[in-house]
This record gives sequence, C-alpha cells and structure tokens, in this order.
Amino acid sequence: MIVDRRTFAAGLSAALLAPRAGHAQTVTDSAGRAVPIPPRVTRVFPAGPPAAILLYTLAPDLLLGWPRANRPEECVFMLPEICARPEVGRITGRGNTANLEVVLALKPDLILDVGSTSATFVSLATRVQEQTGIPYALLDGRFDATVAAYRTLGALTHCPTEAEALAQYAEATMATMKQRVAAIPENRRPRVYYARGPRGLDTGLGGSINVETIEFLGATNVAGERKGGLAIVSLEQVLLWNPDVIITIDQNFAASVRSNPVWAPVKAVRDGRVHLSPKLPFGWVDFPPAVNRLIGLWWLAKILYPEQFPEDLRPLTRDFYRRFYHVTPTDEQIEGVLAGRG
Repeated sequence: MIVDRRTFAAGLSAALLAPRAGHAQTVTDSAGRAVPIPPRVTRVFPAGPPAAILLYTLAPDLLLGWPRANRPEECVFMLPEICARPEVGRITGRGNTANLEVVLALKPDLILDVGSTSATFVSLATRVQEQTGIPYALLDGRFDATVAAYRTLGALTHCPTEAEALAQYAEATMATMKQRVAAIPENRRPRVYYARGPRGLDTGLGGSINVETIEFLGATNVAGERKGGLAIVSLEQVLLWNPDVIITIDQNFAASVRSNPVWAPVKAVRDGRVHLSPKLPFGWVDFPPAVNRLIGLWWLAKILYPEQFPEDLRPLTRDFYRRFYHVTPTDEQIEGVLAGRG
C-alpha cells in the first residue's frame, strides 16, 4: 500500500499500533517537540534522503535502509554492507513512497526526519509519534542548522562523542568560510546562476535550500530576487541576468552548454566559468541538500574566490570522506569525483 504523508498518520491502525511505554528522558527537536530518547537504539528509519545521510555519517550501523537503493558507483564511497541495505521508501518529501506495513514491520526504535520544520511536517511527526509510540525526531535541514542537528541526533542515538566530533568539524568549516568571505568586498563577489536539468533552466530562488551554500558564501544568486524553492526560468531571463559563474549538477548540460550558440552570450560561458558539481556518493551542492554539502563548500569557495581559498581539494576530500563516509578514497577515485563523474 502506497501512502502519502498526509494519510500516513491518519491510516494507522490502532489494533496494530499499541503505544509503547514512555521514557523519562527527552530531547527537544528542531520543531520544539519533546522526543523520548529510546533506552537502546539499534534501528532507525530515515524519513527521507537527508535523514539517511545524516544518520549514515554519524552511526551507519543504525540505518535500517535507504529511501532509494544506492547505485554501485555510489557504494564505492561508502561502507559496502551499509550501502547495500535495502530500499525502504520515504515518508516525507517529493515522491514519498513508504509502505506503511513495511515501516511497521521494520520495528524502528526511532524515526528520523531532516528537512522542513513547517506545520505540515510538525503535524505528521507529532501524530505518528503519538499513535505509534515510536519516537519521531524532526531536525532542521537548513545548512546552518547542521551543527545543532548532529548534537541532537547524537543525544537521541547515544552517540554524543561521535556527534560532537562531526559537529565541531562542521562548525570550524563554516567559521573559516565566513571569516574569509567577510573580508571580500561586495563588488568582488560573483553573480551566480545555479543550473539544474539537461536544459539548465531549473534553478533555486532566493532562500531555497538547493542554493544555500552559494548564498552562504556571499555570492549573489541571480534568481534570488524572488523567494521560494525550485523554479523553471526562460533562457531569455538567464541572458538578462548574465551571470559571472554557472554552477550545475547536470552532466548533459555541462557537456553541451559551451558549444550551444544560444548560451554563448552569457558571461559565464564566454569566460569558461561553467562548473559541474561533484556528486559521488552524494551531491556537493545539492541533490540531496544534506550534510554532504560540507565538502562542497570548499569546492564552491575555490571556484568563487580562488585567491582566498588556495587549499588543495584532494587532501580535504580524502579527510572528509574518511570522517563522514567512513572510507578513504584513493588518489584516482578522488580525481574522478572532482571531475564530476558518476
């Protein structure tokens, strides 16, 4: 049975879902809800991709499965036995496919959602927790909430030491970026267009979670005058914006835009400043917008401000993958990632 997030909680069967005994200790999640800390956590159900990635980086053994099955080229950069865990669907977000009976049969100690804390998702989390007795934590998925998300998840999963180490890495990375960018005059900060899709005409509006790291680095998102999420724009509009830099996650667009005469007038194309984001095992800028963007912050900073960020990306990549993905890639694998293969 396929259910959407609005009917997920409403369709719970009282006969199957007797509430579990309450626990004395609680953690306050990003929505201000009191979430019981399970006395023992061995099985966590991720409500969507950002939750799965956050949990994997902190405590991979606890991950029941993935919202979608991982591809072989992604599993190269993760623990093989964890990467191969089954597809369990998703409760929240676009294309939610969680099968109610499967979720219940998996008997998770905790349900984890990382993303929007709007009323819709707060209501879902509250109803599922109340009707099942399974703690359901809703953590803020915004980039600047990464540090707090690790610390809260560490408390919920009894992994505070490991969570603090990752939180401090994230905190130090963000502080370094902010400090260096603050010294760059506004007139030296590039105007950036974020291109998604094979035609490059899907983009993120101002404040969209998909362009958070671009805006975090003080660059001007040319689509930022309008606020919202993702939007489809016209080529004429891109020509009017005339961005200095184009960041894309689409290999087809990246391969074709430089030889496409209709894009030739765009400054970023003329200057050779069209950059394809690395994406293995997860996107460095987006797709999904989760903690995988931390390493992407270094990549973006070097593109936007090469003089202020002279660091070699190779050792930074190796260190990040070791800390967060629990593997140490070879030199050849790192070169492939940085080239945007996959």
